[in-house]
Amino acid sequence: MHVAIIGAGLAGLTAAKQCQAQGHHVTVYEKSRGVSGRMCTRQTEFGGFDFGAQYFTATSDRFKKEVNDWRKLGWIAAWDSQLASISHGKTTSSKAGAKGPQRYVPIPGMNALGKQLAHGLDVRLEQQVIALSRHGEQWLLSVKSDEVPVPATAGPFDAVLLAIPAEQAAVLLKGHASFASTVAGVHMQPCWALMLAFQNPLNLAYDGAWVEDSRLAWIARDTSKPEHRAGERWVCHASAAWSTEHLEDDHERVKEKLVKAFHEATGSPVQAIHAEAHRWRFSLADQPLEQSHLWDAKEKIGVCGDWFEAGLEGGGKVENAFLSGLALSTELA
Repeated sequence: MHVAIIGAGLAGLTAAKQCQAQGHHVTVYEKSRGVSGRMCTRQTEFGGFDFGAQYFTATSDRFKKEVNDWRKLGWIAAWDSQLASISHGKTTSSKAGAKGPQRYVPIPGMNALGKQLAHGLDVRLEQQVIALSRHGEQWLLSVKSDEVPVPATAGPFDAVLLAIPAEQAAVLLKGHASFASTVAGVHMQPCWALMLAFQNPLNLAYDGAWVEDSRLAWIARDTSKPEHRAGERWVCHASAAWSTEHLEDDHERVKEKLVKAFHEATGSPVQAIHAEAHRWRFSLADQPLEQSHLWDAKEKIGVCGDWFEAGLEGGGKVENAFLSGLALSTELA
């Protein structure tokens, strides 16, 4: 079968690898300049920033097996981090022995895993699928790119798998899939991210911290991760509530507010030599769907992503994305 996969994050790449292994001819369409979705790294003159997903854990047997394979290949490493909680400026460190599951990061940056998984796949970057249409029993894609003034038609494809945020998937699925209304009912929260670089170490007693009673919800010292370029770089994520309230604010205004929040949370007066804000319009689902994926066998169209629970508690994790993409691919086995 000729299969189109929309989205080259972990869910899409996982589905693509599996479909290709099953003997299908797979083409992946990704609107961004690179693969990995929110498992991304932004390169600057000061080094890389993992400004999306921060790390991942493994709880299911299937994902633990995959993680073990990735470790043997040297694609990922354990992040033995010192984490803390910050509330009203007071820091409480995680107690020894209460670290929870092992945390992992791709090396030398979060996007490295997606790059490895994309090897051997036909991935079309900077090509945004803006519409789907039927062509007999097959599918045609309307694809937009900066290089061509009008959308091009791609296909025909025997099946289409969507691995993109729910709101974006809902637009493409409307009128095409039996489960379209289910996807349309999923709302994903936004998240503002802040990237900070400093001339000298801040000498804080932790590598990452959950922040309460603040505009921020999470901060992490990127340079504490294994095989990351030396320096003092921090990534901050604003809370979902604050990000929602300030969703359409100017980037510079958001940057100023979050920089102030970082200083208030850490107590550090040191000024950054580089600061940059990024808006994730679709970050985490309010209410993840309980299923692992959705599939319309008659129309041969399906959807997957980290907004499915896929047998886990809650959604939004790297493991959710992997298990969801894997499950959807089995529909074509």
